[in-house]
Amino acid sequence: MSKQTLQEELKAGKRKSAKPMLWVSMISMVMFFAGLTSAYVISMKRDDWVSFDLPQAFYISTVLIVLSSITLIFSQKFLKKDNLKASLGLLLVALILGLGFVWYQYVGFNELKSVGLYFTGPESTVSTSFILGITFMHVLHLLAGIIVLLVVIYNHFKKKYSASDMLGFELGGIFWHFVDVLWIYLFFFFYFIR
Repeated sequence: MSKQTLQEELKAGKRKSAKPMLWVSMISMVMFFAGLTSAYVISMKRDDWVSFDLPQAFYISTVLIVLSSITLIFSQKFLKKDNLKASLGLLLVALILGLGFVWYQYVGFNELKSVGLYFTGPESTVSTSFILGITFMHVLHLLAGIIVLLVVIYNHFKKKYSASDMLGFELGGIFWHFVDVLWIYLFFFFYFIR
């Protein structure tokens, strides 16, 4: 077997295993957040539970993350047509929208603090601590998603993607859309379950 044949077989094996491995890791993340939100529901029965409205900034951040995912979908469509310039431009817009999401999450937590809802210390409540913990874990996943987007942007800039070689782009896109869907779930969870 030649060295080139071996490299091609290794590359084919990587392609076959990359997406399933990503899906398995995302399923484990879903289970993690299911556990956190279940604990939230159970804790609502406590006497010291405080109900509150979601900050306006969370609504804005939700719109931004959805727009970011939509932009990424269009970026991938342009990549499939080998329009690398348009694809890269939209990829950069998706990143900026994702950073806007992070900013508005920060603004939202400051809005909660401004109405007297603290996450730690003597003024904190179980409900605010839960929302902070769950959202903080999501922001960690989002930061991982931003790192993934930065890697995809770097590789795209280096012309490593084309209509015939999109695996890295697709994997990054799947993870980014997962982070988006996860936030939408959390947003509606916090909106309806108070």
